[in-house]
Amino acid sequence: MSGSIARRAAEALPSRLAAIAGELKGALAREAALLREKDEILQRQVMLTQEFEHRLVNSLQLIVSLLSLQSRKTESPEAAEQLMIAAKRVGAFGRVHRQLHLLDLLDTIELKQYVAQLCEDISGMLFDGDASHPIVVEGDQIEIPTALGVPLGFIVNELITNAAKHASGRIIVRLETSPALGHSLAVSNGGPGLPEGFHIGGGKRLGLGIVQSLVREINGRLEVGRGPRDEGACFKVFFSSAAMWN
Repeated sequence: MSGSIARRAAEALPSRLAAIAGELKGALAREAALLREKDEILQRQVMLTQEFEHRLVNSLQLIVSLLSLQSRKTESPEAAEQLMIAAKRVGAFGRVHRQLHLLDLLDTIELKQYVAQLCEDISGMLFDGDASHPIVVEGDQIEIPTALGVPLGFIVNELITNAAKHASGRIIVRLETSPALGHSLAVSNGGPGLPEGFHIGGGKRLGLGIVQSLVREINGRLEVGRGPRDEGACFKVFFSSAAMWN
């Protein structure tokens, strides 16, 4: 009896193996089809993202052009100045966006390299090749979450724009990190320095108001004082790579 059972089992084994092989082949084919579908969906997403980015950049450039054109047509010097400030801020958004878009697939960025590239763009727009206002980026290399680079990029832009407007000489962007104080980003400049009784929250300083708002967004701290060698002014932002996520 046992011999006949074993014989029948042995005779049935090839068909069972064939059935298992067929099921496995079918499963692999279904998996391959799902992977192809996934790749097609990802490719469509990439194409849609690229199209969106292209349209966004074009729209921002159009806004900048319209604001600049309107500033030249207006008869009010104050209105013209405000329109140019608005144009520069829209342009800044485009620059920060473009720089970060290059890092879309990265979770972290090296802040010094990112800021250096951003400052190169800002310098080209603000000074138009004028070497009397060079922007120098120095200090430590700091790894931060890519999303943290967005508000920091806007902070750098606003502080440099402010320094270019009110000061003279070199503009220095310095990055530092320490176990005790965490990270810091300072923008300093030469020139006469801050006026007597200066208060960062006072007056109609739109740019510095934006900086304060962005510093709060990253749970940071802003200090204002004299620049290197007690000359000019220095705006220093203390922040943590993890603070804004807590």
